[in-house]
Amino acid sequence: AQMGGAALPATGHLVDTQAAAASARTIIMEIERNLGFVPTDREFDKLGYDIESSVPGTGKLRFLEVKGRISGAATITVTKNEILYSLNKPEDFILAIVEFQDRETHRVHYVRRPFHREPDFGVTSVNYDFADLLARAGDPT
Repeated sequence: AQMGGAALPATGHLVDTQAAAASARTIIMEIERNLGFVPTDREFDKLGYDIESSVPGTGKLRFLEVKGRISGAATITVTKNEILYSLNKPEDFILAIVEFQDRETHRVHYVRRPFHREPDFGVTSVNYDFADLLARAGDPT
């Protein structure tokens, strides 16, 4: 809008995306603990997922990419690395979406097998329809 000379629409409040991402990871780590898993925040390691969650007694790992969005958002942006990791570990990868409904309320959605194909070679990220991802999501398990 600004590039065309128009003012940006008022949103009511600015969203600190880093704070929202950190809050979303904290929420997902707590859910993973409540499910009996042992989560580790790996967001800064840039592995293709944010949380590595071990399944006690099995040696198995769950890989969770966490996205926090305001309810009604249009899209979720996913990096090429995140998509490729999900395709390499389809049974173990979860796209965990924290849908912030207001400052105190949120819903959590787990999308299994969220992506179906590799992005083109030159692509760095892909936008996915938020509503479509939510429609394919389930409860955390």
